[in-house]
Amino acid sequence: MANGDKKADLAGPGVSTYEEVEKVLPIDYNPLLPPLKRMDALYTVKQYIEDNLCKELNLHMVQVPLIVDTDSGVNDYLDRDGSRTPVDFECGLGLEKKIKAQVVQAATKWKRVALKQFDCNVGEGICTDMKAVRKDYFLDHDHSSYVDQWDWERVMTADQRNLDFLKDVVRKIWKVIYGAGEYAKEKFPELATDKYPAFPEELTFLHAEEILEKYPDLPRKQRETQILQDYPAVFIIGIGSVLKDGYPHEMRAADYDDWITPTITKNGDQYYGLNGDILVWNPVTQRRHELTSMGIRVTKDTLQKQLHITNQLDFLKLPYHQAILNDEIPLSIGGGIGQSRTYMYLLRTAHLGEVSVTVWPKILKEICAKKNIRVLE
Repeated sequence: MANGDKKADLAGPGVSTYEEVEKVLPIDYNPLLPPLKRMDALYTVKQYIEDNLCKELNLHMVQVPLIVDTDSGVNDYLDRDGSRTPVDFECGLGLEKKIKAQVVQAATKWKRVALKQFDCNVGEGICTDMKAVRKDYFLDHDHSSYVDQWDWERVMTADQRNLDFLKDVVRKIWKVIYGAGEYAKEKFPELATDKYPAFPEELTFLHAEEILEKYPDLPRKQRETQILQDYPAVFIIGIGSVLKDGYPHEMRAADYDDWITPTITKNGDQYYGLNGDILVWNPVTQRRHELTSMGIRVTKDTLQKQLHITNQLDFLKLPYHQAILNDEIPLSIGGGIGQSRTYMYLLRTAHLGEVSVTVWPKILKEICAKKNIRVLE
């Protein structure tokens, strides 16, 4: 496998073609629920997940910004190569100097600041019904410029900054997602079909290095596809640090998740990272399907180390980064669970557009129509 193929596969969704999208969308697709009933099921799942996430992780539902101050440094830049930029605009009619603002791409960094704003104690946190715009995505069956997430964050202590604690939180999240799927089947019997395999009850934990060792010549997405043949639900640990082949599993911003802390030692090799992603095998699309990214957040030391690696030390002057350096905001763990991604998986749909309303290119809508996929717009 050429190094260029691995490098091109690092930054989030990447770029494809609609010829490829047409090939991967299922043949002979028939949705299990019609559009209106699917909305009923969607809101049933939404309520279940919000209630049970708050119960399992001791979270409170709070309001979340759609717009942030550009100069605050709290917007999420997603991939550290700078390829995915936010929507910028000015606001404040009548002001001598208007406010420079951005539409959020995710509330990842805002949440950590918000823990202090809401006076959260250790073991307590917040959950949000986050809406965002990511204009620099290739629009296909599971990527949209409109993003909805349960963005959550919880206060933790320094001695909890370890993989055991991370895994415990991840298991609780998977328990909620699995439970939501079972609850949806109970409330909407059409979903309880033998056309697709049951939702996996257990989640398998693997470090990105272990997956690379198993498939050393494959780029990241193909490695994920292969591992999901053996384990239909996995949590991939250590996303952002450089692996043995000289590339990270995927690009990850340097100023929220901690991907540099040493964690696992295996066969004399040191593995890094206190973060990861939950991926599942989607039997409808027959493809890998990412549901959530999460992690233990940076300390002031790991923040500086990671920004040094990514040549972004100039970020340290921003208010968000200064708050971490000056111990003004708490240590935390947090993540974002893709809402429409989760609905798509649990309600057995072939396309994000069946569970969310946004804009789609004409060519994609035409492909979907031929495949009996009705996208909402």
